[in-house]
Amino acid sequence: MPRFDGAQILVVGDLMLDRYWQGPTSRISPEAPVPVVKVEQRDDRVGGAGNVALNIAALGAGASLVGVVGADEAAHALAARFKSAGIRSDFQVSDDKPTITKLRVISRHQQLLRLDFEQQFTGADTDQIAGKVTALLGGVSVLVLSDYGKGALQNPVELIQTARQRGIPVLVDPKGSDFSRYQGATLITPNMGEFEVVVGPCESEAAIVAKGLALLRDLDLEALLVTRGEHGMTLLRQGMPAFHLPARAREVFDVTGAGDTVISVLAAALGAGEELPAAVVLANLAASIVVGKLGTATISAPELRRALQLEQGHGRGVVNEEQLLVDLADARAHGESIVFTNGCFDILHAGHVGYLEQARRLGQRLIVAVNADASVRRLKGEGRPINSEDRRMAVLAGLESVDWVLVFGDDTPQRLLQLIRPDILVKGGDYKKEQVVGWEIVEAYGGEVRALDFLDDCSTTAIVEKIQGE
Repeated sequence: MPRFDGAQILVVGDLMLDRYWQGPTSRISPEAPVPVVKVEQRDDRVGGAGNVALNIAALGAGASLVGVVGADEAAHALAARFKSAGIRSDFQVSDDKPTITKLRVISRHQQLLRLDFEQQFTGADTDQIAGKVTALLGGVSVLVLSDYGKGALQNPVELIQTARQRGIPVLVDPKGSDFSRYQGATLITPNMGEFEVVVGPCESEAAIVAKGLALLRDLDLEALLVTRGEHGMTLLRQGMPAFHLPARAREVFDVTGAGDTVISVLAAALGAGEELPAAVVLANLAASIVVGKLGTATISAPELRRALQLEQGHGRGVVNEEQLLVDLADARAHGESIVFTNGCFDILHAGHVGYLEQARRLGQRLIVAVNADASVRRLKGEGRPINSEDRRMAVLAGLESVDWVLVFGDDTPQRLLQLIRPDILVKGGDYKKEQVVGWEIVEAYGGEVRALDFLDDCSTTAIVEKIQGE
């Protein structure tokens, strides 16, 4: 994961307010053959360029926003949302046109009606935009132009040139059939439909690549990212092989705002110093998450981190200390409580399994710290362990109750406890709290210490002695 908090992104474009009115419907209106919806829930969400800014802020990057609104209640609703998200916004207010608002009436998870309140903005409504952008460019890592064709971006080339003269990359989510408006941008991100409107039908991968590279040359772009729905994404750069990524979404619920997510993750990742191919991978993964949500939605850094860990095969199993700390940050960001236990676990038996299942039920995540081989010899004597540390950890990691397994070389887990700071420290056996090693460390920061019994007549030592006796 990039350090998104090191990025500062300026977003310029069309602002919208998406309103959802929801409720049950049980009868047809006597006035007309239409269902009557009893509105019980109202939900306002930010769309367009505002959704891009919210996505950037949700990732932990700094976000500023410039756009056009009307002198109305919808503009106040937008301003309040941006302020609460920590986004610096600077609006040009139109005196005679409304804030673009889309009202959707929904019943039984079905959209029945959409009402659009909008008028096309003109040059008179946007004559202050360039000055506002120039005033905010200081310290900006990336400029994003979010074009929905509503008129906020009257002259994007001027904004692109201003930013590029200062060495600031410019990413564009384009609209319409004239991409020359974005001449000299660093990267544009058309979807497949938008791309084919400009370059013509593409019946093969080769056609996409050939026409895309021609578009790069014609518009003096550094890169082109074509988002292709269920076919994933294609990144094109001059002098580089095409980079194709498959779609990741398991279930598509609503594609609204997916393009906003893609460009916001790209901008935040590039602003944090990530290379473009890696940023595209993150954006592709983020898009697979957001299409599983209803309406315009944001993706948070913890959500993206967890998805990335799952893609890379992390999230549970045998880990080192560094990997564990990353996983713990994600678990805690999701409000999950952490249980910790430790031991030799030389020969895993029914007592261990029952004990670990009890421990796991005390919280959402269970860490098992395993004594290294040298540590076991010091504690148990020569001839132990019977099983080496890698084998002991592999068996423990296979248990459903165990999330993470790591090895430690000390004779006690005190250093690990100070590093990990679990919510609950668990020890198996007939112990009093004060006999559990590290109890004072855990209780000092507000954690809990618990002692759980093994099953009767289960002991590794007894099993070893029985084998040796036979």
